[in-house]
Amino acid sequence: MFAHGQTVVQLMEQLAPKHYAVENDKIGLQLGTLNKSVKKILVALDVTDAVVDEAIEQGAELIIAHHAIIFRPLAKLDTSTAAGRLYEKLIKNDIAVYISHTNLDVADGGINDWLADLIGIVPDGRQCLEEVHTDKLYKLVVFVPETHQEQVLEAIWRAGAGELGSYSNCSFNIKGTGTFVPGEGTTPFIGVQGKLERVDEVRIETVVPYSVHRKTVQAMLKAHPYEEVAYDLYPIDLKGRSFGLGRSGKLASPVTLGELAEQAKRIFDVPAVRVVGPLDRVIRKAAVLGGAGAKYVRHAIFAGADVLVTGDIDYHTAHDALAAGMTIIDAGHNIEKVMKQQVADWLNKQLANSKSATKAMASELNTEPFTFV
Repeated sequence: MFAHGQTVVQLMEQLAPKHYAVENDKIGLQLGTLNKSVKKILVALDVTDAVVDEAIEQGAELIIAHHAIIFRPLAKLDTSTAAGRLYEKLIKNDIAVYISHTNLDVADGGINDWLADLIGIVPDGRQCLEEVHTDKLYKLVVFVPETHQEQVLEAIWRAGAGELGSYSNCSFNIKGTGTFVPGEGTTPFIGVQGKLERVDEVRIETVVPYSVHRKTVQAMLKAHPYEEVAYDLYPIDLKGRSFGLGRSGKLASPVTLGELAEQAKRIFDVPAVRVVGPLDRVIRKAAVLGGAGAKYVRHAIFAGADVLVTGDIDYHTAHDALAAGMTIIDAGHNIEKVMKQQVADWLNKQLANSKSATKAMASELNTEPFTFV
């Protein structure tokens, strides 16, 4: 059975929730409809004419891309223009386009974490360069019979509840007595219709990030034995985890700037990189940001990084970095192409877990607009 388009997007938004995106970013469904069965998904960095041809050839009904194809409201759709012809081709071939941009940059386990992994930033102590979103916290309180206490706890912890800072599986449990009278038409797990029951129960309290509160409640209800579950879910005035753009942290082992530049060429499969700073400078802590990183040089300095690996650095920003003693490796905006295989693999795993026959595939096209000579 193939997945519905809305189901595919719901899976994608588990990886990169839309509320993680920076303000006014162009994300989500940009063209076409999700109200259809999807057999194949093409994951691309950019939606170019060649990428659309690839989607047609592969039989993909949905393109999930990183960069938007519509940046501002359309006053008209002129099919004599390059953009108009692109939209026309997509519509005629019933190919929908869904964009996951800064929400995928920000996401834990998203583009910037993939880039950080590739250049060797260790996960322990890794931080974002600029905070974009802080998860709201909710308090979940549920009453469960003692016999199912551990079963319910395990379910809500697996769903992502119970994290406080660096601690996990946090909860508070109080034993007490629950009372209820099963009404007509009920099928009680304990007791009989019309008779007051007193049950040894446990009041479980835990914290739940907003990003997983629906998932947690669903997991709790599935694990709970009662057909009518008594629970409370309410916001609390505490901040949860912070999410943001870029990553910084220690390298697994020190390298020189020149060595890291050569490594960047290999891992990002680019013919050249632009380097700011002395090649013999020893790099112990690095920062990385996919896309255009000029405005984040100061963030990298503030984070204590020895180098910023990014793209689209301009002449004057490079001079400012030199004056501040900061080194830069500009490997280009196109290094974000790492998202293609990563997203395809992630979607295929989720689709397989849901017993769907839908398949995601990474675009094989290189959409780098520059030619290095």
